[in-house]
Amino acid sequence: MAQMTMIQAINSALDIMLDIDPSVVILGEDVGYFGGVFRCTEGLQKKYGDHRVIDAPIAEGGIIGTAIGLGVNGLRPVAEIQFADYIYPGFDQVVSELARLRYRSDGTFYSPVTIRTPCGGGIRGGQTHSQSPEAIFTHISGLITVMPSNPFDAKGLLVSAIESNDPVIFFEPKRIYNGPFDGDPNNPSVPWSSHPLGEVPEAYYNVPLGKAALVETGHELTIISYGTIVHVAQAAAKLAGVSADIIDVRTLMPLDIDTIRQSVSKTGRCLVAHEATRFCGYGAELVATVQEECFWSLEAPIERVTGWDTPYPHAFEWQYFPGQKRLLAGIRKVMEAK
Repeated sequence: MAQMTMIQAINSALDIMLDIDPSVVILGEDVGYFGGVFRCTEGLQKKYGDHRVIDAPIAEGGIIGTAIGLGVNGLRPVAEIQFADYIYPGFDQVVSELARLRYRSDGTFYSPVTIRTPCGGGIRGGQTHSQSPEAIFTHISGLITVMPSNPFDAKGLLVSAIESNDPVIFFEPKRIYNGPFDGDPNNPSVPWSSHPLGEVPEAYYNVPLGKAALVETGHELTIISYGTIVHVAQAAAKLAGVSADIIDVRTLMPLDIDTIRQSVSKTGRCLVAHEATRFCGYGAELVATVQEECFWSLEAPIERVTGWDTPYPHAFEWQYFPGQKRLLAGIRKVMEAK
């Protein structure tokens, strides 16, 4: 075991997969010589050569299209899109080609592409470097969508994504790339987490896709989240003095409905939280799922705490971000409801 940030854990996963599987290749903008804008691929081109860690031009559609072709021809490409905000020029390649390839070929062809991309705010990146578009991809049949919340899961889930024969969109919340920051900008006196690093095995391991994690156990409330907001939820529940099951979805699609059903059936109350905008956000699907699966167990309306329905602002980033104060208000609302 070693203490790693999420960046180091992702780098470790890529290093291991390049080492044990000669069909794995990495491609993207600045992933080679520069080591990636966040250094997730640092040192890999020097170790494995520029034929396996490939610097690509600024052409997201070309990066994803090339990855699809490489995958069809027997390789396991890991394409990096430098920011999730930049994935839209390659969106048609994802939706019209990658997601449908196995279906349209009646199982004759598949392309095991993993698309890695940093998402979310917290680094003052403004509207073009802070978006959380995960809900869009969970809507596309044929894709697996993943977002880890800690270094251990980041490494294990990325290994599973690369090994999967289905295409995976792998979102990496950059706010916690280097660990959950101590302190909440909405309430500086309350820390998020006292564990900015994670214990991560240096050797190979995987975390199964499609399985949620129960990160806290309680009996009064179920909080469902993923990515950065898992840490905010933990701090807010502690601040509220509530005994809560906190579920980290981890794999957004396919969703682990069993874990959610078991928890809400026990607690009878549910709050859903995420950083992305509210309307048609991923939380809407979580709320619908809880209502369908656990209606007769619910003792109060399901509550949502999310980002606002606006572009991600720069100057007012922390007013947009669903921090502890907003989660605390949501917890109190659902706990006080009759």
